Amino acid sequence: MQASDVVSPPAPSHAARPPRASATLVVVRESIEGIEVLLSRRAERGDHNSGAWVFPGGVNDPGDALAHDCLGGIDDAGANARLGLASGALSYYVAAVRECFEESGLLFATDARGELVRLDDEAGAELRAWRGPLHRGERTLVELCREFGLTLALERLVYLSHWLTPLGRAKRFDTRFSIAEAPPAQTAEFDGTEMVEQLWLRPAAALARAVELKLMTPTQATLKLLGQHASVSALLAWARAPREIGLIMPRVGSGHQGMRPVLPDEPAWAEIGRLDPAGHGTSCYDIQVGTPVRLSPRLIRVTANNGSMMTGPGTNTYLIGGGARNEWAAIDPGPLEDAHVEAIIKAAPGAIRWIFATHTHNDHSPACVPLKARTGAVVHGRVAAHPQWQDASFAPEVHLRGGERFELPAPDGLTSTLHAIHTPGHASNHICYLLEEEKLLFTGDHVMQQSTVVINPPDGDMAAYIASLRELSERDLEWLAPGHGFLMARPAQAMQGIVAHRLRREAKVVDAMRALGPVDADTLLARVYDDVQPRLLAMAMRSLTAHLHKLRDDGVAREAAGRWELTAR
Repeated sequence: MQASDVVSPPAPSHAARPPRASATLVVVRESIEGIEVLLSRRAERGDHNSGAWVFPGGVNDPGDALAHDCLGGIDDAGANARLGLASGALSYYVAAVRECFEESGLLFATDARGELVRLDDEAGAELRAWRGPLHRGERTLVELCREFGLTLALERLVYLSHWLTPLGRAKRFDTRFSIAEAPPAQTAEFDGTEMVEQLWLRPAAALARAVELKLMTPTQATLKLLGQHASVSALLAWARAPREIGLIMPRVGSGHQGMRPVLPDEPAWAEIGRLDPAGHGTSCYDIQVGTPVRLSPRLIRVTANNGSMMTGPGTNTYLIGGGARNEWAAIDPGPLEDAHVEAIIKAAPGAIRWIFATHTHNDHSPACVPLKARTGAVVHGRVAAHPQWQDASFAPEVHLRGGERFELPAPDGLTSTLHAIHTPGHASNHICYLLEEEKLLFTGDHVMQQSTVVINPPDGDMAAYIASLRELSERDLEWLAPGHGFLMARPAQAMQGIVAHRLRREAKVVDAMRALGPVDADTLLARVYDDVQPRLLAMAMRSLTAHLHKLRDDGVAREAAGRWELTAR
């Protein structure tokens, strides 16, 4: 296979389209069964949103800024602070109220007595008559407020989320979502122009009809959020509580579901942004078993077809190299599978001269033997201190201690510097490799994506694992290349999160011993890992044992006759 056979994203063909400021209002009400949310079906307009069921909302109009003299409950400074803007935040609130009134007939406004307006009487009929002129731009919301002596009830709107349309879309929107309880004495009524149908639905019921209703990605994500709360009051209390509201920008990827938006909490999101910054949709949200993926000019990934509960989507082999002689190194040749060895050799644009193993578990190093036999590459790595669960065939020609640096060839006359870092914990011989020029760390199983690493004594050591993570989190890193899964951004945050998770689990062990007194490991397992699926408890027992050994070595706990208890302090 030649270098050109590795699929790479095309260069950006156009500048990113600037998004238009817009606002959405999620309207909810209480029912006997819990929360119901208002959804309306968009008219057919020939775009990808046509026919979709959505919340009320639309683009901010210049006239929205003119309504600032008829506002209630929030001032300009308060609105800017809530939305994290230097200026202009009130226009989002005003646009949300206006669009909701135009499209759905619900008006968040109070009269001269400070009471929410009624729309079910004669005066309400006069107000409803303004919906068409507002939509057509013939009148403004400020004119309506002055005409009827109204104040916009912005205090009823609670800031919910911030969405930005993916790059590459023909129309892009920078949308602020707010949420509010439906005003009493008002009945939602679609306008027949923008919206041609309307329903009140439980969030779960709407999600069950996601395909039928053509629910867009932000709509589905918001419905899932609403469904986590039992009542409107609980939902609004949660929304009003202090919390960080970050920007959510999906990225467009391709895969088994076709081209679709990929959300930030999906495994492929960060990698798609690196490989396809212009949003062409050329990167994949599925791990492509056996297919080489170009991660940078000097870096290729090939994934083995050994996906399982323990290995996720499969074990990744990484190829680094290039240069005038077109020589390459392989990190973690993977399991003993002929098809994967063949895929590695075909993916390498040139000869494989070096092999590096992160550790010697059976999904990472056994293919070193056949890959060396096929290529003559020199094997680098470290032998485990304990033979249990290890690859007995592993025989490195270069024994690593940690700290070594290797100068590898790279394209365009550059060099790739691979720095070996000893990171015991998951395994005593675990090595992470830092590609210094890209600040990218090959983590093996030290950091896994969407999975907790099993620490299995005696070769696994919880104290060493936490210490290794803390040391790595202090390094200047930009990317993690795990042994299973996609590239990961924000390395320090990922590793600090793992440490925090392990210490929370350790605290549960201590609390359980404090509550139960001397207790056997099986009882501790049921108490401490009560959030783990039964099929995973055997593996959880290994990590529990590692936690107990750490507590013993720290002088916090002791074992006698098969029962564990806290030491007196």
